[in-house]
Amino acid sequence: MERSVIRLTHCQEIFCFSVPEQCPSCGEELRGSRLQEAPVSLPSPFTNGHKTSCCLLVTPADNNLDDFDGAADLHTGISNTKVVYNYTRGGVRRDQSGWERSISVPLVRPDMFHLLAQWDQYLERFSDGPMWDPAWHFDENNHNCFSFCLHFVNGVLAAEGRGALSRDDFTHTFILPRMRRVSKYTALYRHIQKHQFYKVDRQQH
Repeated sequence: MERSVIRLTHCQEIFCFSVPEQCPSCGEELRGSRLQEAPVSLPSPFTNGHKTSCCLLVTPADNNLDDFDGAADLHTGISNTKVVYNYTRGGVRRDQSGWERSISVPLVRPDMFHLLAQWDQYLERFSDGPMWDPAWHFDENNHNCFSFCLHFVNGVLAAEGRGALSRDDFTHTFILPRMRRVSKYTALYRHIQKHQFYKVDRQQH
């Protein structure tokens, strides 16, 4: 997905990649006419994981960046300033590429300066722990990339004197809402690719 999705309002709410010369709903010429709202670009739900830090990242397990439809098997990792740490059958990887189009879940508030300053050290020390040694058996259900991320997050919470999160709590609170947004955005994007426009009756809002 390369292009920005634009939303404009005329007789209907219209989503497209570029402002058309004529309204696709009523046919009125848009050039020079007053739109009810200025066209705005919708923010993409995807993030370059190598340009974020202190985030949980989610990406398709097959690394097919053009086919993130929310139904593929997912892979998770934790970002420092440039590298993404993630647990695989071969142990912990420190990826410098491959996470350019991810779902990002920020894990640290901007005002938590002490934690931000120590994040890379925490992450490196955690990744070297015996629990993530390649000799351990990787289990797709119980000892996997998400286990690695959740253990790390809960270790940080414990250091902050806060309670641990269960797998279900973390998934439902932080990941599923973003997955739903990705699913809607992807469906909208593909509709525009196929039909040029997506129109919504403003009375539906």
